[in-house]
Amino acid sequence: METLTVTEQCLATPWKVLTRISFRLCCAYFGLYCLANQIITSLFPIPKVDIPDPSTLGVVRQIVFWTAAHVFHAKLPLVYSNSGSGDKTFDWVLDFCLLILALLISVIWSILDRRRENYRTFYKWFRIFIRFALAGQMMTYGFAKAIPLQMPFPFLTQLVEPFGNFSPMGVLWSFVGASPAYETFTGCAEILGGLLLIVPRTTMLGALICLADMIQIFTLNMTYDVPVKLLSFHLILLSLFILSPDLQRLVRFFFMNRATEPSSHVRMFESQRANRIGLAAQLLFALWLTTMNLYGTWVNWSVYGGTRPKSPLYGIWTVEELTSDGQPRVPLPTDKDRWCRAIFDFPDYMAFQRIDGTLAYYGANFDTKHSSVAFTNNRNPKQKASFTYQRPAPDQLTLDGEMDSHKVHMQLRLVDQKQFLLLSRGFHWIQEYPFNR
Repeated sequence: METLTVTEQCLATPWKVLTRISFRLCCAYFGLYCLANQIITSLFPIPKVDIPDPSTLGVVRQIVFWTAAHVFHAKLPLVYSNSGSGDKTFDWVLDFCLLILALLISVIWSILDRRRENYRTFYKWFRIFIRFALAGQMMTYGFAKAIPLQMPFPFLTQLVEPFGNFSPMGVLWSFVGASPAYETFTGCAEILGGLLLIVPRTTMLGALICLADMIQIFTLNMTYDVPVKLLSFHLILLSLFILSPDLQRLVRFFFMNRATEPSSHVRMFESQRANRIGLAAQLLFALWLTTMNLYGTWVNWSVYGGTRPKSPLYGIWTVEELTSDGQPRVPLPTDKDRWCRAIFDFPDYMAFQRIDGTLAYYGANFDTKHSSVAFTNNRNPKQKASFTYQRPAPDQLTLDGEMDSHKVHMQLRLVDQKQFLLLSRGFHWIQEYPFNR
């Protein structure tokens, strides 16, 4: 005779009507949502392969476009890919479509399947899918922070950018990136939550960690205007769905100071042998997610992170002398377009900083063999410049060439980056007074 765990006994009893309806709606909406966006693609991480979200392909995209135009009167075409934002008009309209479709599915499902007393078996397998879906997201974002890549250490241009010019999201990215240890800690917390989700006996602890992580992330997204609000809110909902069987136990333990029965996970199969195979498959999946995300993040770290290639003229250079057509340009209060700094960070672009603190970005094409560089204005590709450069000393740079149809000569001096407190202050166990500047 089969012996049921406590949780299985609860699932096997007849469910209340409201519980069955809620379960159908959750299955329809969460299932559609996970299949429509990056959640499903995160389960198949392949380094150097970018799998597009299913919602951006074919008929789904056309449905979203039609709804946006005829229901919300949005102007087409909508931005739907290569944006970096998860809160695009396309995403909001997509969620509206998914919600309407989920409501329709749950109504039809409730009518056709109204006699069923519970969904014990379906719940068991759907919960496994949600566990994996949430774990995939936690691992993806977790490794991007554990190896501090999502919020990189402030670039050279950010060191000289006036603080008031930063957007709220830029402030968040910079202050987290300025502390790689903190970013690594938050990434490890997300990875831990994801790994614990995959193991059946640690699922509740993993869901609690994921819930805490996602509440913090959602709060930061809302207060710093980060366009991942929709996704982070849904990850909170997925965490709560996984925790739903244990909510009463948690309330009794944490808020009512009462004893509660041990947590019991729902077994995948009836036989012990089949359950062992199922557990092994889940552990292999955890190994797959860990290996692929770790490898992919490490590859990106060598391209975009701390070991990325740097400009041949790497550094922040102060313009000490600037002549145009042989005439010196004296910095005047009204001469806002005069360059005061040249900033070389990445090998394929650089930035000039004006006297008023604003930055002008140029694509840079270096020919180190001939000590020359060609600049192209990112906002106006027709605006180009070419220079030859010399390094009379490690901290001196000379640029000679043509820019905006004028012969330009610049003498520059390398800025000692130790003058920036963000780079030189370091960590101190003992402080007699707060060093808050």
